Amino acid sequence: MSIILDHVNYVYEAGTAMEFAALKDINLVIPDGQFIGLIGHTGSGKSTLVQHLNGLLAPTSGSIYYNGADIHDSDYNKKELRSKVGLVFQYPEHQLFEIDVFSDVCFGPKNLGLDKKETELRAYAALKQVGLEDEYFYQSPFDLSGGQKRRVAIAGVLAMKPEVLILDEPTAGLDPKGRDEILDQIAKLREETGITVILVSHSMEDVAKYVDRIIVMNRGQVLFDNEPGEVFKHYKELEQVGLAAPQVTYIMHELKQRGLDVDTDITTIAEAKNEILKALNK
Repeated sequence: MSIILDHVNYVYEAGTAMEFAALKDINLVIPDGQFIGLIGHTGSGKSTLVQHLNGLLAPTSGSIYYNGADIHDSDYNKKELRSKVGLVFQYPEHQLFEIDVFSDVCFGPKNLGLDKKETELRAYAALKQVGLEDEYFYQSPFDLSGGQKRRVAIAGVLAMKPEVLILDEPTAGLDPKGRDEILDQIAKLREETGITVILVSHSMEDVAKYVDRIIVMNRGQVLFDNEPGEVFKHYKELEQVGLAAPQVTYIMHELKQRGLDVDTDITTIAEAKNEILKALNK
């Protein structure tokens, strides 16, 4: 088992007038190799939760284990943990600072104490993994498009060879083409390497298309934790907490109500197309 959260609670500004419980009794097991979607409205606890996974935040109470070890033991190596559990923040391009793309991606592995050759090999491999063309390697990262900057930021984390990749709203602010390119690349990376991916997103369409499992957060608690089809069966409950199912789910329910014999658990456009054609050909 890769990551275990055992009765994790987190309180901001504890003991003050501003005290706020951001996480309440979270119990989760995140196994190796899974592609997880973490969804919830603003303020639901998503970002607070993922910042606990690599020790950026410490729980007010409860424990977090990575490969069986408590990450908050006094002798635990947090630097090594953060190389294994990589977190890409929302708008990560704001963290780019080197003179060129290649130097920026070298920063992480260089800080791990790796020699120049290994650092550069890792940087090159990571940039290829995110699909950035060689012609951009020695350009200033600030001259790139939003989607390209996002790829560079992700490559900077991948260059440290994490076992878990956490992406906090990686497509925020991108156009549909840029969003699809980023997520397709992440899906391909996960398929090729077996890396664990945790995708924090507001987009129901994105999580429905890519993930194996969805964790829904609401007011600091886990509301649902299941496969996408099972979670989106609860679309009425999701609406009550400010979320929704993918548009495809609503369309399939509408078709069912109008007499077409279709599976209402469909969550992606590709599945919907096949299901509708099958129903029409009966």
